[in-house]
Amino acid sequence: MHERVAEDAPGTAIAYLLLGVAGGLGLDLCAKGLLAIYPLEQFVFLRSFVGMFIFLVLAKQFGGFASLVTRRWPWHVLRTLLACGAMFGFFYGLSRLPLMETLTLGFTAPLIVTALSRPMLGENVGWRRWLAVSIGFVGVSVTLRPDISGISTASIACLFGAFCYACLAITARKLGSSESSYALSVYVVFGPMLIAAVMLGQGTWVTPDATGWLLFVAAGSCSVIAWIGIIGGYRRAAPAMLAPFEYTSLVGGALAGYLIWNEIPDRWTILGATLIIASGLFVAYREIGVRRLPRGPGQPHPPALPAAPRQHR
Repeated sequence: MHERVAEDAPGTAIAYLLLGVAGGLGLDLCAKGLLAIYPLEQFVFLRSFVGMFIFLVLAKQFGGFASLVTRRWPWHVLRTLLACGAMFGFFYGLSRLPLMETLTLGFTAPLIVTALSRPMLGENVGWRRWLAVSIGFVGVSVTLRPDISGISTASIACLFGAFCYACLAITARKLGSSESSYALSVYVVFGPMLIAAVMLGQGTWVTPDATGWLLFVAAGSCSVIAWIGIIGGYRRAAPAMLAPFEYTSLVGGALAGYLIWNEIPDRWTILGATLIIASGLFVAYREIGVRRLPRGPGQPHPPALPAAPRQHR
């Protein structure tokens, strides 16, 4: 199953994307509450188990189980390992950092993709986009506020998760012409579920109460909603057009962090987020500009800007 991007339905695409953003934010809120009580590996396992169950139920809507057939197992094994890094890194950071700070660091992933596109994909990245990436990483430094005590392990874990997601986005580009989006998503849920199950074998399981079970089911359901929304949006419109709407999750994260956990972002987090968002929007703007340039005979469109970080979900 190979999908075409239909660029004639911007309203529907934005609606799908905002649904995905809401699902992703719902997952993050459930995760932050659960990770205060339950171990990380248990959260990854149950979130993935619920999500996997829903994926299997919806298989027919995405081409059926035949769309999972692949001959490129080494790539899927690599993507499974990257998905583990993205999931464990992001959610470890989420369990120890304020919600908005975690989301801000997670949004470095599109900038990392741009930086890696040249060495890993051979794509041309002009000096303006390199400048935007550099400013974005200045924003990361501002958000981290490194001092003589060093950078926290949680912050490093978030950045590692963002790096793993960026590599997932790049491998998705490489496999996009031969693999279905269903296969690209299901395998990266199944792999972390197995690895988390092995880790749970060490005796770290904590039996959830009724509220815990409800939140675990909600987390898995929200992850599927995020997947359907993001894929549905990016199948209907150019990623560069939709990218700005991804940043609405930062606004939602800031409000939720304040209302639920009484978290108030400090000025450095706000400044860092502003620099990262501005850099990401400029990269999207340059992507639109490059796509509008006249092309010579036989020249393809440049690759689309990847979606913001959702693969960890």
